[in-house]
Amino acid sequence: MAGLSNAFGHAVRHEWTLDPDFLTVNHGSYGATPRAVQAAQDAWRARLEAQPTRFFGRDYFPAIREAATSLAGFLNVAPADLAFVANATTGCNAVLRSLRFAPGDEILVLDHVYNAVRNTVRHVAAQTGAAVVVAELPFPRPTAAAVLASVANAITPRTRIAVLDHITSASALVLPIAAMVARCQAAGVPVLVDGAHGPGQVALDLTALGAEWYTGNCHKWLMAPKGCAFLHARADRQADLHPVTISHGYGQGFAAEFDWTGTADPSPFLALPAALDFFARLGGAGLMARNRALAAEAAALLALRWGTETGALADMAGAMGLVRLPGTGASAEQALALRERLYAAGTDAPVNALHGALWLRLSAHAYNDIDDFARLGDVLSAVLAAR
Repeated sequence: MAGLSNAFGHAVRHEWTLDPDFLTVNHGSYGATPRAVQAAQDAWRARLEAQPTRFFGRDYFPAIREAATSLAGFLNVAPADLAFVANATTGCNAVLRSLRFAPGDEILVLDHVYNAVRNTVRHVAAQTGAAVVVAELPFPRPTAAAVLASVANAITPRTRIAVLDHITSASALVLPIAAMVARCQAAGVPVLVDGAHGPGQVALDLTALGAEWYTGNCHKWLMAPKGCAFLHARADRQADLHPVTISHGYGQGFAAEFDWTGTADPSPFLALPAALDFFARLGGAGLMARNRALAAEAAALLALRWGTETGALADMAGAMGLVRLPGTGASAEQALALRERLYAAGTDAPVNALHGALWLRLSAHAYNDIDDFARLGDVLSAVLAAR
């Protein structure tokens, strides 16, 4: 694997098991796990199945803490304040369903919140009598100041928690999360950051960020196996925090409760150090910068081709790009139908109805090059012409 940081696009694609006949330009939805990380996961599975009782009784707990320690170094947090969960949605559920709300309390979310998290907030509010308050973000191409003002204007004396996206899913905006967290905390409002797309797409220092809770996926931009995510909780916010499934560790502290929630395959978590190593070998910070630059180039290419616009200014764009599609019509049904036609044409890029238009989200990772997005433009133009 030496020298991978100097080889991207087609030159490095053999490191993945991606279907060569499918145009993969949607790393952001589910990630793609490279061969080296799959091999590490397979090795952990083989070790487990060689003697399951011995593994879970003697090997598992030191191994899961060792994996957490590796991730803690990457995130700049204490290992004791970090636990694994299956995905960021599970992390959000754990926090929101551990808190105590009363009628009249308010839960603040953004209008670009991920739908699964929106549903979690709706469920908690319905169960407790709390109200959901939505901060509406300017779109497209919002400024950081405008985003911060939208959040600040939505805070009231009844706001009990703010659930803030670090990078929005459908609209691919890299939000000014540090300023947003600081503004909420200055008003006495604790913050849960949904960082599903954060790790590996942007640099993270969770100690410096200071949010009460941050949950993020490792199976996306860090390329870990599917089902590998984390929840970071500040030490002062762990006492009443519990996993979605209560098990043997109940009442024994944050790590003990989350490290064991019942028998499951822990190999996605245990293979994470291999994913972190692969990420570093691809260049780490250099890889993230390269992916951002490629996504910006690709989005500009397609916007120029279709005579439309991109969704984000440069300082709020990451390794995902958003491009408005030409034509009229902007319903969720139209977006889904268009995506199905892209599947049939041998590619996939999410199409979403946002603010009265259809928008295409593309993702750029190490195995992509600009030719992939030129090809995407050809495919989508043909699909649009056939409507």
